[in-house]
Order: sequence, then C-alpha cells, then structure tokens
Amino acid sequence: MKTTDNILQVHSLESFGTHDGPGIRMVVFLQGCKLRCQYCHNPDTINTHGGTAYDIETLVQRAVRMKSYFGVHGGVTVSGGEPLLQAKSLIPFFKRLKEEGIHTNLDTNGRLLNHPTKELLDNYADLVMLDIKHMNEDGFQKLAGAKNKDTTFNFAKYRETSGKKMWLRYVLIPELTNTPELLHKLGNYFKDYKTIEKIELQPYHKLGIHKWEALGWDYELKEARENTQEEIDAAVAILNQYFKNVKAN
Repeated sequence: MKTTDNILQVHSLESFGTHDGPGIRMVVFLQGCKLRCQYCHNPDTINTHGGTAYDIETLVQRAVRMKSYFGVHGGVTVSGGEPLLQAKSLIPFFKRLKEEGIHTNLDTNGRLLNHPTKELLDNYADLVMLDIKHMNEDGFQKLAGAKNKDTTFNFAKYRETSGKKMWLRYVLIPELTNTPELLHKLGNYFKDYKTIEKIELQPYHKLGIHKWEALGWDYELKEARENTQEEIDAAVAILNQYFKNVKAN
C-alpha cells in the first residue's frame, strides 16, 4: 500500500454512523487488511492496493461541517479494513480532528503496536474499539487466517497502561466463538481492566456473503447458523458477571 503522511486510502465513508462508537459519527472505512476473517462482511476492504486516495484536510473539513450533528458524544471513527496499516497518516488526521474539537475513535484488531501506533494511542485516539477475534490461538488462526501470537492482547495491555478508554468487540458465532468456556475466558482475562467502558457483542450474520461471491472467494461459514435470542441473552448474562456494561448489537 503506497501512502504519504497526508493521504489516506479510503474504502468508503459513512456520514451518520450510529454503531461505530458513541453518538452520531462520521465513519471512515480505510482500505486494506492483513487478516481474512471468515465472517468478514466487508471483504472488499481486504485488498491493500484498492481504495480511493483522500487528502487528510479534505476529510477534516468534511468532519467540521458535521460538528453540529455530533453533539456532545459523537465524532469521527476510523475503521477498516485495518486502519493501523495507515497509522502514520492517521497521526496527522487525528491531530487535526482534535484541534477542531472532534472526538476520535479507532476501530482495530490490535495486531500492530509499532511506533506510529503508540504515538496515535498515546496522543490522539480518544477511544479505541478493540476487536477480540478469539480467545485461543488455534481458534484465531482458523477464523482470521493468520497467527495472533498474543499481539491483540499486548495491544490491550498497552492501552490499559495508558489509562485511556477502550471498548471490546466480540463476534458471537454459535459453537465457534459463542461458547460458555470462551466467554468466561474473555471475562476472566479482562475483568480487572480499568479502561474498558463497554463490551459490544456482535451476533453473527450472513449479510456479506454476496460480497465474497462477487469477489470469487469461497465463504467458509456457509453452514454456520445465526444465534438464537436465547443464546445472545445467555452470552450477555455470562459477561455481565465480569463487566458493568455489556451490549448485544
């Protein structure tokens, strides 16, 4: 992926997002991801050579024009793909947003913790939404198509040390990620974290299958079923034992 510090490779933009952080948000979906999650509902964001080049200031001014809609809690969320592949460019982007008094949120899988990422986290990311793919290494590799080697957990530890706000996101796939054992493991691992404000559970759905087919890719979870409401409620009940704010989207 070819980038310069004042350019972001963007897959798409959403003006009035309500599921990507607090309040009403402008959501910038960046192009490129090193994972190939079996349940990805935007597989067209994976290719690191796609997207449209946007000048950072153009995006900032778009956000400024929306400030009246953001209100007290809203702002800008950068998602993907995996936004930290473009961390160097996110630093000046988030810096400018904060200069304009706009709340910044980073939606990430947390597998990159290099110097640009640390600078972004330390100085410019008001909130991080961290996607926990799986609590076991074998399960992670099967779902995401790559090794994790505790990188996501190291990222979480770094954010916790900073004392800055974090949400966790976890996709519920019956028998694969939505099991009592895994949910208790998630709870026990993160129960003492002080920075976690919310756990967001994402019930599994198949809305992205047509995108996989359009790309000519095999969708490996065709046989997976969606959660029943009882299963979703049970998952929430388990995590409520560990966290104060658990929500199923």
